Amino acid sequence: MKSIASQQSVQPAWLARLSTEVAPDLIGCTLVRRLPDGQIIRGLIVETEAYAPDDPACHAYRKRTARNAAMFGRSGTIYVYLIYGMYHCLNIVTDKEGVGSAVLIRAVQLQSIPPGSEPRQVAKPHRIAAGPGKLCRALQIDLSLNGQDLHPGKSLWLEHRSSQFQQDLNNKAIALVQTTRIGLSAGTEKPWRWYLANSPAVSIF
Repeated sequence: MKSIASQQSVQPAWLARLSTEVAPDLIGCTLVRRLPDGQIIRGLIVETEAYAPDDPACHAYRKRTARNAAMFGRSGTIYVYLIYGMYHCLNIVTDKEGVGSAVLIRAVQLQSIPPGSEPRQVAKPHRIAAGPGKLCRALQIDLSLNGQDLHPGKSLWLEHRSSQFQQDLNNKAIALVQTTRIGLSAGTEKPWRWYLANSPAVSIF
């Protein structure tokens, strides 16, 4: 039987920081999804965006609502929302409880092909989760996970960077790119998007 955890799991205390600090640190971490049938799928996080309380693009910018309530939970809470009535987006809550702050997981590079993938997706496996909507569709993430906690062995959790990834980053064998966020009408000037340079799974270069 495949081990549930292969790297050290990310704990809530590690996420209890500013979203702009957590977002780049999540690049290289592993997102782990346990599907309803028990199958486990892992993916390397290659793209993130930060959202903070003083940010006009943040869902928590104006006030707490039924839709964004999960953002005000403790660090490590899962915040899922629906856009355009059809695409789910996965966010990880950061900072202190009561502060509306989160990191959007924009793209991951999957380690295996999810069940139900179409032939065209199998032909380009690195693009299956190259975008927040694609990611959630591939990993069967929807509003049922909203408000749940990240927890090893349950529906969703995070694992820290491997020692090899961190070593490569320290030695500049790989690099992170920092730039502005995508698809917004407000807060467009904030350089709060990070991605792994040269990764084929990044949503947009």
